[in-house]
Parts: sequence; structure tokens; C-alpha cells
Amino acid sequence: MSVEITKAISDQVFGVWFLLGAALVFWMQAGFAMVEAGFTRAKNAGNILMKNMGDFCIGTVTFIAIGFSLLLGEDMMGLLGKPGFSIFSDYAHFDWSNFIFNLVFCATTATIVSGAMAERTKFLSYCVYSAIISGLIYPIEAHWIWGGGWLAEMGFHDFAGSCAIHMVGGIAALVGAKILGPRLGKFSYDREGNVTKVNAFPGHNLPIGCLGVFILWLGWYGFNGAAATSVEQLASIFVTTTIAPAVATVVTMVYTWVKFGKSDISMTLNASLAGLVAITAPCDVTDAFGAIVIGFVAGLLVVFGVWFLDYVLHIDDPVGAVAVHCLNGVWGTIAVGLFATTTAPGNDELVGLFYGGGMKLLTTQLIGVAAVAAWTFVTMGIVFSVIKATMGLRVEKEEEIKGLDSTEHGLASAYLGFSIIDVSNTMLMDVNENTDLGNDDYEAATPAEKAIAVPVVDHSVVSASTGIYKVVIITKQERIERLKKSMNNLGVTGMTVTQVMGCGIQKGAGEMYRGVEIDATLLPKAKVEIVVSKIPVSEVIETAKKTLYTGHIGDGKIFVYGVDKVVKVRTGEEDFAALQDVE
Repeated sequence: MSVEITKAISDQVFGVWFLLGAALVFWMQAGFAMVEAGFTRAKNAGNILMKNMGDFCIGTVTFIAIGFSLLLGEDMMGLLGKPGFSIFSDYAHFDWSNFIFNLVFCATTATIVSGAMAERTKFLSYCVYSAIISGLIYPIEAHWIWGGGWLAEMGFHDFAGSCAIHMVGGIAALVGAKILGPRLGKFSYDREGNVTKVNAFPGHNLPIGCLGVFILWLGWYGFNGAAATSVEQLASIFVTTTIAPAVATVVTMVYTWVKFGKSDISMTLNASLAGLVAITAPCDVTDAFGAIVIGFVAGLLVVFGVWFLDYVLHIDDPVGAVAVHCLNGVWGTIAVGLFATTTAPGNDELVGLFYGGGMKLLTTQLIGVAAVAAWTFVTMGIVFSVIKATMGLRVEKEEEIKGLDSTEHGLASAYLGFSIIDVSNTMLMDVNENTDLGNDDYEAATPAEKAIAVPVVDHSVVSASTGIYKVVIITKQERIERLKKSMNNLGVTGMTVTQVMGCGIQKGAGEMYRGVEIDATLLPKAKVEIVVSKIPVSEVIETAKKTLYTGHIGDGKIFVYGVDKVVKVRTGEEDFAALQDVE
């Protein structure tokens, strides 16, 4: 009796955990949204959020209508489940838990494509794609693996979806991005149409991208662990699901550090997800050593994948979805045939090649990968080609340049109320050695050196009758605090500071982003505007020059204008009187 009670309690506990795991997988949609938004440009952030929301909600509708029955309905010749509507006809006996669990997995498959096709896809066309993959393409191949289909009968093993979800989503992303074409300006071409250069488009918000990675990692414990049937198996899955992404992250961090001179943040974040994708299929059958090797390979594979798409295939994938999900989905599925061991709790049958199991399991895994890949390539190629030919897949050039937030959703910006500068193709650069004047001491510098480093352009001669001057200073952002302090010491307490972009001879040397050199076309600068009357303008200019001078061309530039009229709106005071509270 006590054994029966214990089993009943255990079944109830794991039934609750199964649903909590589904909730964690649902929460991963937020992670995907954050990663994709952070890795793309600010003008498309709202569109990214809409697509991720649409993936789940549109997917829910089509999964109810047809997807769930195709996946888990009565098996028909090992190819698909029998279509049905038991959720409506027999709700009292419906398998609610399996429905919600498989629904959130289905939504994950669909949303992988969003990032690879970001910034240039019509929203309506994307919604159509999302409905089709959720209602037809994913459920059929998932039936082969989890619904009692022909791959399940062969002994194919994909515990949580390296193949069924991630490889399928990654291949769909690859096909979609290829048919869609690259973003404007991603590649430079010669007259014959050959790619001559790959251009970097840095993500506008890597902190949000990093937050998304942590959300996904947390959700992955439910993704991999929800189907565990014992505490021991669940704990082992948690261990392997932690080891593989951690090792992958370290490998990519070190590799990019060695290759590019600095560790690449975005690719390191990609590596965490790559390790998670790779461990998803074998998480329940491998041990710690296997997880380490799987993570190590994943860390190298994701860097190779990003490079291969950019420089060999010339396919534009803004977030690295293909490298993360497609390549590592394939790798993780194959890894089952290499690293499966009966020392893993709950695994009494599967043994991989490296643990003495021979080629049988590995061969089965390779057959499964080939079959599912072929299904996805063919069906997604048809889907995207038909969408492109009928309703169009890509937005117009003018819409892409303006940004999809505005043109597709009527949203001026996803960051209304915030000051955002889109620094695509721009980053802070190292100082160009050709700008060094050889003397960084302002007092010892010659008048010529001072004039070259911080030139002054005086436009005030025409309208100096009021004795009021406007001084505009353009300089590096890192000099602003020192400039504010020196102006305050001079007696100037009012100034306007804005962020601007600019370049001159002091453009600097390019940095690397995702293995691509960033053009030093524009640099973030600061513009300071000061209006003075009582304080001599010559003292303002001299103080500014002394503060900004570092002995390099491009330290700053000063413009002086005469001011005809100043009016303080609050009091109505004019000219000299209007400025007495700011100097």
C-alpha cells in the first residue's frame, strides 16, 4: 500500500513539474524576443517583438486546428497522426498536459526563423509562414520522432529537440534568409555582382541580448528536463544542460580573443545558446565528459557557422540563428550516437560509439538527421517560394531603410521617451596614429599645434552688437565631464549637450564585430552649446581648448556665433538679463 501511495505522489509531482516545465519553455519566447531585438537595429525592435508574439499566438491557433492531431493523433503508416478535433469533441478526456507541452515546443521551432529574416521581411508574409510551420511542417516531422512514427520505431533518439525543433528551425531560417536576400548594405559588390566585402551591422542593445540569453538558459532547464521521470534523471539532465553551454561559452570567448585580439560579446552569447542546442538531444543519455566534448565542439561550430554564412554562402543572418540552431542541432543529434552511456540515470539501452556501442545508434541518428533535414529543406523551400511569388516576402527598399517599426506597425520608435542613436556601421575606434601631433602638453604646445588639434571657427563678426555669443563645441564623448567641470569653474552653469555622429581625419582603426571589421565611417561625438555675455568669449574658447587638447588632430572643434536676441520665456527677460542665471 505504501509503495502505491508513494508512486501516486511521485506521479502527481512529476505531472506538476511537466506543466511547470512547459511554462518555462513558454517563457523562452521572451528570451528569443530579447536576443533578436538586441542583436538587430533599434528601428526594427518593435517588429521583432510582434513577430515573436505572433509566433506563439498564431501557432496556438493552427496547432489547435490541425497541428496537435498531426503530431500525436493515431499513427497513420508511421508518417503522420490522424487529423481530429478531440479538443472540441471530447474535452473531458483530452490530453491537456501533452497539448500545452507540445504547443510551447512548436512555438520555439517557429520563432527561430524570426532572427535570421529580421529587418527586411513583410510582417504579413511572416505571419503566413508562422502558421504553416506550426500547423503542418513541424507536427509531421515531430510525429516521426515523438508520435510513434517511423523514426521512433527505428530507435532514433532526440530527447528534447535538437533535431525536431532546433535543426528544423535552423534549416527553415537558412532557406528563408537565402530566398529573402541580405539586408541593404550587408555585402559590397563589384560590377560583376561578386561579393567584395562583408559589412558589420552591430546590434543596438547587447544588454537586452544578454538578458535574453539568461532567460533562454533558465527556460532550457524546463525544455530539457520537463520529460524526466525520476529525480535522478532530472538532476543528471540539469548537470549536462549546465556543463555543455558553459564549456561552449568559454571556448568561443577564448577562440575569438585569440583570433580577433578581443573576445567577441555577441558570438560568446551565441555560444551559450549553441551549447544548449547541442545538449538538447543527448541530455538524458550522456555523462559529464560527453557534455564537455559536446559543448567544446559547439563553441567552435558556432563561430565557424557565422563565418561560413558571411564569407562563403553570403547569407545574411543578423542573430546567428543558423549557426546556433541548425549546425548545433545537427551536431547534438549525432552526438547521441557518440556519447550515449548507460551510466546516465534512466538510460538502460542506448550506447554510443565512444562507449562501446558500435555504429548502430550512430547510423540511426544519421538517418534521422538526413530525413528530417530533407523534409524541412523541401517544404520550407516551397513555402517561402510560394509566399515570395504571391504576396511578396520582402519589404520595399525605402521601408527597409526607414525601419519596419514605422512602415509595418506605425510605430515611430520602440524607445519613445529615450534618446537612442543607431550606430550601425559605427563604434568607438582606436586613435589613428597619423593624427598624433607629438605633444600632449597644452602649455608646451605651439600655437599651430593648438590650432590644428582644436580649431576655432569664428562667425561672430557680423552680429557682435549685443555682446552675446553662442559657442558650439564638438568633441569626444569621454571629454564631456572634464569640459563641464572647467566651464563651471569659469562661471558657466548653463549648457546644452547632445549626442551626434561625425568623422574627419581622426577616424581611427576598425574593430571587429562577429568576425567582421567595422567601417570607421562615423564616430559618436558630443555637441556642447553655450551662450555667454558677461564672461568674455575668449576665455570660454581658451578654457575649452585647454580642456580638450590631447595632442591629436580631432581633439575637438569650436564654432563661435554672434547672437542677435535672447529671450527667457519664463520671465520675459531679454538679452543680457536673460543669461544671468546661467553664467
